[in-house]
Amino acid sequence: MNKKLLCAALLGGLGLAHSASAQEFDDRWYLTGSVGYNFQDDDRRTSDAPFGTIGLGKFISPNWSVDGEINYQNPGLRSASSVQGSNPDLNWSQYGISFDFRYHWLQDGRTWNPYALFGVGYQRSEEEFDNFPSPDSPGEREDGNFAAKVGLGLQGTFTNRVAVRAEVALRGDFDDSSYAASGSQDWAGYPHNQSESYFTDLLASVGVVIPLGPPPVAPIVAPPPAPVDNCADRDTDGDGVNDCDDRCPNTPAGTTVGPDGCPVPVTIDLRGVNFDFDRSTLRPDAVAILNEAIEILRRYPDLRVEVAGHTDAVGTDAYNQSLSERRARAVYDHITGAGIAASRLVGPTGYGESRPIAPNTNPDGSDNPEGRARNRRTELNVQN
Repeated sequence: MNKKLLCAALLGGLGLAHSASAQEFDDRWYLTGSVGYNFQDDDRRTSDAPFGTIGLGKFISPNWSVDGEINYQNPGLRSASSVQGSNPDLNWSQYGISFDFRYHWLQDGRTWNPYALFGVGYQRSEEEFDNFPSPDSPGEREDGNFAAKVGLGLQGTFTNRVAVRAEVALRGDFDDSSYAASGSQDWAGYPHNQSESYFTDLLASVGVVIPLGPPPVAPIVAPPPAPVDNCADRDTDGDGVNDCDDRCPNTPAGTTVGPDGCPVPVTIDLRGVNFDFDRSTLRPDAVAILNEAIEILRRYPDLRVEVAGHTDAVGTDAYNQSLSERRARAVYDHITGAGIAASRLVGPTGYGESRPIAPNTNPDGSDNPEGRARNRRTELNVQN
């Protein structure tokens, strides 16, 4: 049979394997065994014969496996009864060992995955030959030689602890002293090269791969840790205090807060911004105090205040109302003149004598100049 046509037929048939699931990387040691047919090189003048192998191997990476195996075949000499002196009962057998590297093309979704085979080894031949008329006939030759192998195949997954392997390969046996191949006599119908220094045999086989030990257990992958809720990086209410430290997380926008995120009263102390009796003109000492209040307003740009003016109880209500408004206007104009936006100020508002902070008279009804002086004032009342 033509070996090239046989290779093509076998590989074509193997290519019909259906798809299902991909072989996964399994690094257990495994036993291998196969049976097949050895199509002998014609120049050997031996018969084609079945062969068997047994071996041990493992995957050394997701794609590479290495096997060591021994093989045996007993082809025997081809029958040539038409040739004078030929003896079809003469023995001719082979056995050897090889180390085979296979590269597997794995793909998810396939039951069968193709591979390429590269192997090196040692083949030993035991040959009997007709040594007539010598009394030592038949003669014997035993010799071992280097061998190399290349091939292609398909391997299935480890279903029920067994994988199936189908393979075709060419093995080069570098035997340069074969008696049958170097004989001077041409056997009828079996031409050969008498100077052959190596032989190329075609091997077609089907085998099994049996892993040793329990299948590997997939490592338990812990779920990724939940994202850390880093409150130190958040300021939900936008008050400038991170959520870890903010004890008042829902502070309205623009509220002045302390280090704990809670609203704090901002007191703008205008004590000393008092007016002379029946006057609305700012005194020099009052201007200095107002300038300090202006710095506070600059430090807190979201702060809004009401400019309020007050009087003592001397005079009519109407007069005192007008006087308090003038006093509030004097403070208002000074603050806006210093660059504070009018949108941050409420007023100016006059309250007349209606909101005293000190008694205008003593308990006995007599005048209380000191109390009246405190009531002649302006205030900046914080609105947020």
